[in-house]
Amino acid sequence: MTSTTLTRESGTSYTQSRNTLGWWLSDVWQMTLRNVRHVLRSPDLVMFSLVQPVMFILLFTYVFGGAMDVGGERYAQFLLPGVLVQMALYGSAAGTTIGVAAEMREGLMDRFRSMPMSRTAVLIGRTLSEIFRNVGVACVTVGVGVLVGFRFHNGLLPALAGLLLLLLFGYAVSWFAAYLGLSVRNAEAAQAVGGVWIFPFTLISSAFVPTDTMPGWLQAYAAHSPMTVAVNALRALFTGGPATSYVLQTVAWSIGLIAVFAPLAVRKYGSR
Repeated sequence: MTSTTLTRESGTSYTQSRNTLGWWLSDVWQMTLRNVRHVLRSPDLVMFSLVQPVMFILLFTYVFGGAMDVGGERYAQFLLPGVLVQMALYGSAAGTTIGVAAEMREGLMDRFRSMPMSRTAVLIGRTLSEIFRNVGVACVTVGVGVLVGFRFHNGLLPALAGLLLLLLFGYAVSWFAAYLGLSVRNAEAAQAVGGVWIFPFTLISSAFVPTDTMPGWLQAYAAHSPMTVAVNALRALFTGGPATSYVLQTVAWSIGLIAVFAPLAVRKYGSR
């Protein structure tokens, strides 16, 4: 009886201590570090993340750039914000969807659930790790953009604000991707689901061409899609021009995505 009482008391005390904010933050940090290390130890994943935006910058600048009419502006100046948002979208969406689905199939998520750690920390650590990857890829993307003629004409602080906005948008998309990854049965399905919606989402926007060159019925969507809003916000912050409305819309889209899909993803994780 005494032993049982002591065990219960110890278990209660341990559970209470695990429920403190400090333990929750520790769980989140450990899960974030774990996912960052996993990315760094996957050279093929790092190379793919870096090659794609570099390839888009070089192809669109030197192959299609001469045929693009962007109002007298250098095409590299017009292009880079679009490639940065596309990079954040691909990295956050495809990486998170496939990663979560693969860990579910391998039983790693079941092991996490059996451990005395916060369930929300598992998914928060996964989504936060995408921010670290996006920071690294964004540095390389901007570096290549500068080599082909891109410049931050609007000053340092607006440029930093634009990059922070990019990371917020990518983080919000990673919660949508986490929900998708938990909703499919395997990594193969996640690879298809994680990438199939990105192409039309990025191409029907202002990322690569002005939206006023599209048919009227398509402009109605393209001019107001979250991709266009985010690209226009970065373009205004990097080059100059009215940015407030686009920035506020991007923040609103980001908060909305997190508010909707973070609870759905955590609930899905608990029910699998």
